[in-house]
Amino acid sequence: MTTETTTKYAVLRPDQIKSHDRGGGARTTPLVLPSVGASTFINGITEFSGGTAIPFHSHNCEESVVLLSGHAYLDIDGEVQELKPLDTTFIPPNVPHRFRNMSETEPMKILWIYASVNATRTLIETGETRPVAAEHGK
Repeated sequence: MTTETTTKYAVLRPDQIKSHDRGGGARTTPLVLPSVGASTFINGITEFSGGTAIPFHSHNCEESVVLLSGHAYLDIDGEVQELKPLDTTFIPPNVPHRFRNMSETEPMKILWIYASVNATRTLIETGETRPVAAEHGK
C-alpha cells in the first residue's frame, strides 16, 4: 500500500524569512502556514524587545507557546506564571492571556503554534478580531 501526498515537505529557515513588526516591540517571523501546505495548524516565532508586553487577547482555537530564549511572564486567568527557556504552555480557545518579557534589556523569543490555519486573535480591550495571518501579511 502506498500513501500519496499532494503537499511537499518544507524546511523553513527563520533567518531567511521576512519578519513583520507587530508594533510595541514585538516582531514575528511566520513559519508553517497554508502557503507551505499546512492544513491543520500554523506556527511562527515572535521576538520581544526588552520590556515588551503584548495586549491581552484570546484565540478561537487552542494555542501552545514554547519559550525559546529569555524569561517571560504569562498573564492568564488572573494569575502570573514565570516561564524559563523551553517551558511550554497550552492555552484553550477563548481564554484571555498575554506574554510579557521579564527583562527590560534582554530580548525574549517564543515559538507559537495554533491548532487551526484559520486562527484569530481578539484583543480584549477593543474586541477587535483579526486573523493571525493578517499580522504577518499572509
